[in-house]
Amino acid sequence: MWNIAREQWGMWSPGRRSYTPGFAEQSRQLTEARAENGWLRAGSQTVQQQALRDFDRAVANFSAGTHGRPTWRRAGVHEGFRVVGAQAQRVQKLSRKWARVLVPKVGWVQFRMSRALPDAKSYRVTCDRAGRWHIAFAVIPDPIAAPGTGGVVGVDRGVAVSAALSTGELFKVPGLRAGERARLVRLVRGISRTKRGSNRRTKLRAAIAKVKAREADRRKNWVEQTSTALARRFDLIRVEDLQIMQMTKSAKGTVDEPGRRIAQKAGLNRGILANGWGMLVTRLEQKAPGRIEKVNPAYTSQTCPRCGIVDRGARESQAAFRCRCCSYTANADVNAARNIAAGRAATARRDPMSGSEKREPQLATSA
Repeated sequence: MWNIAREQWGMWSPGRRSYTPGFAEQSRQLTEARAENGWLRAGSQTVQQQALRDFDRAVANFSAGTHGRPTWRRAGVHEGFRVVGAQAQRVQKLSRKWARVLVPKVGWVQFRMSRALPDAKSYRVTCDRAGRWHIAFAVIPDPIAAPGTGGVVGVDRGVAVSAALSTGELFKVPGLRAGERARLVRLVRGISRTKRGSNRRTKLRAAIAKVKAREADRRKNWVEQTSTALARRFDLIRVEDLQIMQMTKSAKGTVDEPGRRIAQKAGLNRGILANGWGMLVTRLEQKAPGRIEKVNPAYTSQTCPRCGIVDRGARESQAAFRCRCCSYTANADVNAARNIAAGRAATARRDPMSGSEKREPQLATSA
């Protein structure tokens, strides 16, 4: 249903007299198509209508400029459906950890509860690339209350250290263990020697997906725990205002202007995405709305928080910072976090007498 609606929407272009049918017209067309096609009638009309409604909402968001262009959904990647209305209320709790839901055209399906069963009006069933099915109930949780202590913390995100706090704490996203990484390498090498469409290739793809899903689950769990702890401990959380989508763009370039150091840039992109930079800030904004401030990241890693001098040579290594003016020393990531916690970025202005740079403060911007 989504791809059919996407195809209809793609037929329209500016200047054409024809128009793209909206949700009401597509629902009428769906009723006619179900009457003529038995395979379509075998599915749930509620689920099919919700796919059309979701696409209509995606088009509206794209037109408003808040989201990107709706794309095609692929088999094995975008597997899932949404159930709303009275059918979404057919949920029964069986025990402390187990419940069941009446899925339209499928029947009763048991699922394990990871949290208390909410009073929701809709739910979505999805299947990830590892073949695991999940059910998510649409409920907006209450935000985490501020502790009221007036505490302010700065969070510096990096690749070697996932998150460094101005308090001196360092956090790292738990990734794959050495044995798991070696297994992933063997699987990737093995799949390169298989034929497309073969059974062996299908099995290897499923095995690779399971290993990568394990890594993604650990990253998501770390983000949830870290964001909850920060929202409970501090009244104000300051982070760098990073344009992650721009930072992780490919360096391949074009045929006329090919890029340089493509492999190094690809490795950096993987490191940024593997540390969950965007996911951490997104969850902080959702759990602590109004308590997140974004600071200009300029020179935060080169500024001394004690004397305010901006000196590129003060960062002796990836992990060491030593100011050449006041001899202040600290972990480089913690030093950047302390500048972020101060809520001020710096515009470098070179001092011709000292050879270093002075800092002109800039106020932070609220999220």
